[in-house]
Amino acid sequence: MKPKKVLMAMSGGIDSTVAAMLLLEQGCELTGVTYRTFDNISRGCLEKEKGCCSVDSLFEAKRMAGELGFEHHILDIRQEFKDQVITNFIDEYLQGRTPNPCVVCNSTIKWGKLIETADELGCDFIATGHYARIGLQDKRWFLRKGADLSKDQTYFLWTLTQENLSRTIFPLGELTKTEVRKIAYNHGYEKLSRKGESQEICFIPDNDYRTFLAEHVDNFTEKYGPGYFVDSAGKKLGMHKGFPNYTIGQRKGLGIALGHPMFVIAIHPEDNTVVLGTKDELQGNTLYAKEVNLMKYTQIPEGLEVMVKIRYRNEGGKASLFPEKKRLRVVFHDNMDSITPGQSAVFYEGEDVVGGGIIE
Repeated sequence: MKPKKVLMAMSGGIDSTVAAMLLLEQGCELTGVTYRTFDNISRGCLEKEKGCCSVDSLFEAKRMAGELGFEHHILDIRQEFKDQVITNFIDEYLQGRTPNPCVVCNSTIKWGKLIETADELGCDFIATGHYARIGLQDKRWFLRKGADLSKDQTYFLWTLTQENLSRTIFPLGELTKTEVRKIAYNHGYEKLSRKGESQEICFIPDNDYRTFLAEHVDNFTEKYGPGYFVDSAGKKLGMHKGFPNYTIGQRKGLGIALGHPMFVIAIHPEDNTVVLGTKDELQGNTLYAKEVNLMKYTQIPEGLEVMVKIRYRNEGGKASLFPEKKRLRVVFHDNMDSITPGQSAVFYEGEDVVGGGIIE
């Protein structure tokens, strides 16, 4: 049987390296690729970079591919990344929403460029080190949660199309992180087996999105300066530093003392007000999802009951789905905290991903 030709997305980390090892053991013919997406130039100097897109990770990926015996390419897509991911990230904050750049990157950059590069290099499939699985039912491809639920990454992958899924392999889908570390160790990569991982946004390695906005938006402080905190009735409570500096659900760092805990419950960019409320006011039971991508079904049956995650670390809540023209109405059976415009809502039936959308 002719070996599968697979384009292996390499990050230089343990997951993609072990994924490559497993595919080689299965007899696949691999070509590695790593994308240069971002230069972390901040505060007037070149800072120490870290994460999946740093210069160090590029050379580590190339070195690993060489040791494992397959060719590797580094592709510079910094302009595309800036135009599609970073621009979206900035625009969303400036419209009072909280974006999820990893979701945008997966659909427009990672899989978009991976499929394109695979075609150019004559590869039939692409592979990554994500903890996820792929199912097929009634001629529909869909994601399934990874066997290691603590590492499951399907929340970030709901935008993948049927073509994307039909050509994707997730070698780590059935494994736990502990098992992946053991495989690296058994292959003689003791240092790699102990390598940590970053939870940060790759282009904001210090997790300080506010400084990033100030450095990348012209006249940020002048255009998006102080405004009023108000309560849900519109009563002024005090001054804030500018609405892009706040996110739904935020309690710490507000810079205002009201004698009891208050949370950001709404952001109004049109008049630069940030609404504060109690924990009860932060809760809601309905959201609307736009830009919906369906996986398991071609259409959503009225009232379909699913589990819906509204953040990566969110356990999810039971909800019913109601199609409404170009969006979905999601009605939770119990109230949810911090339903945040700009974040993703991902719908699950057991371990299967039904689809997802962006919270309006």
